[in-house]
Amino acid sequence: MPELPEVEAVRRDLARWVTGARLGPVEVLHPRPVRRHLAGPVDFADRLTGARVTDVVRRGKFLWFALDDGQALLAHLGMSGQLLLQPVDAPAERHLRVRIGLDDLPVDAPADVVGRELRFVDQRMFGGLAVVPLVETPDGLPAGQGLAGPSAACLPREVRHIARDALDPHVDDAALVARLRSRRTGIKRALLDQTLVSGVGNIYADEALWRVGLHYARPTGSLTRPAARRLLDAVREVMTEALAEGGTSFDSLYVGVFGASGYFERALAVYGRAGLPCRRCGTPIRRDAFMNRSSFTCPQCQPRPRSS
Repeated sequence: MPELPEVEAVRRDLARWVTGARLGPVEVLHPRPVRRHLAGPVDFADRLTGARVTDVVRRGKFLWFALDDGQALLAHLGMSGQLLLQPVDAPAERHLRVRIGLDDLPVDAPADVVGRELRFVDQRMFGGLAVVPLVETPDGLPAGQGLAGPSAACLPREVRHIARDALDPHVDDAALVARLRSRRTGIKRALLDQTLVSGVGNIYADEALWRVGLHYARPTGSLTRPAARRLLDAVREVMTEALAEGGTSFDSLYVGVFGASGYFERALAVYGRAGLPCRRCGTPIRRDAFMNRSSFTCPQCQPRPRSS
């Protein structure tokens, strides 16, 4: 599933080339990806057609296109969703679900961007799109990085329960550390809780925990404040490095808006490396079943806590 670096890489390109564009026409090729738009596909298309994009914003793994009519086009990529900028005459992808026309692209858009449309492609269809109203953020602060103007402190109601992420300039580190240490669970379960800190998924949780030498089952209550801060810093570091590489692509299910893969897979220390030597000590990496997925650790660098 795309995590924060992958979604942010998509958001940055969309913000650069789609902000200011007018949407339409809109074609819904399969109803499931717009299932959260309860009024149905026809209403979805009608609400988008003619609206102008004023910004592209992200919180955690959600992103949305703020529109000039006070609404937003909310998107979640799920496990295999892709938002692509494709030439209007390009062959339809096998799993193309929604296509949205774009007019009035930025004046500095290169020739190969002009004449493109926005496509939502999703093989497994766990992701989706919906047109939703914007409401004020619970804390009154801007919803995301780089926002300005009257809509800066607004976000979709469906995203209000999602916490700020570790890269958000408005995140309160002290409060986050306190909330983390107050949980009664394993540290990785806490990192995956999007109401505590958003955007962290399986890949970057494993990578951050390896960097600070913590086992995923370590109880959150056993962390000292300095240890919790080191973990938060590691989360920031690994996601910043991944973002610089365009994210992590294990297969064709995650690509950027122009179809390019991310290259952070080559820098992964533990995730997906079961049986391979730890990059720090040489011990073979261990794979454990965890919450219907997998966790990867170095048994030497990340000893399992006795209480677990």
